Amino acid sequence: MITLCGFAISNYYNKVKMVLLEKGIAFDEETVAPGTKAETTLEASPLGKVPFIRTPQGTLCESEVIVQYIERTHPQPALLPDDPWAAAKVHELTTFIELHLELVVRELYPQAFFGGRVSEETQAAVRKKLVKHIAGFKRLARFGPYVAGETFTTADCAAYVSLPLVAMATQAIYGTDLLAEGGVDWKPYIKLVGQRPSALRVSADRKAAQEQQLAAMRAK
Repeated sequence: MITLCGFAISNYYNKVKMVLLEKGIAFDEETVAPGTKAETTLEASPLGKVPFIRTPQGTLCESEVIVQYIERTHPQPALLPDDPWAAAKVHELTTFIELHLELVVRELYPQAFFGGRVSEETQAAVRKKLVKHIAGFKRLARFGPYVAGETFTTADCAAYVSLPLVAMATQAIYGTDLLAEGGVDWKPYIKLVGQRPSALRVSADRKAAQEQQLAAMRAK
């Protein structure tokens, strides 16, 4: 049995969760806050990052490594093409979404979502980088109708949980959705993927976790 460790608000946690659900794999969930210094967590994820998984063979961290492990151990239904080149293009898209879009816009999250402040210098630097990176993403993405083409893949699990964050954060900070401004018509795509049972489950669990977090903050 696989145990998915992390929390339901994390987009990377939800990427892995979508893959597990798409595969029809039975799994348990264990709530683990990011950045914890608990030794049991650091043994599984040395930087205290989530998600990570517990398996009969041991623990594994880093979401894309976990996804690749799941694909290798549970090849059906396939979420990667058999052709090595096509599979590499799926990984390329996932890497681009996470490294060049989500990780860049993450610098805006403290102000966009958590009531903090981000310096004007950081805002300007992030915007400049995102405009360039979104143009690059537009060249790679197919939306035909899925992000890598005709077939739903692991790249869609990454795109579904991360692209809205890019749009919402930039709308909050700059007053404009840089994805849409860059010509990426992401909303119909998210609506399409959002109809899948895996996406419905992930979205419902995320909403419930957000409501619990808000209630806990109000109770303090």
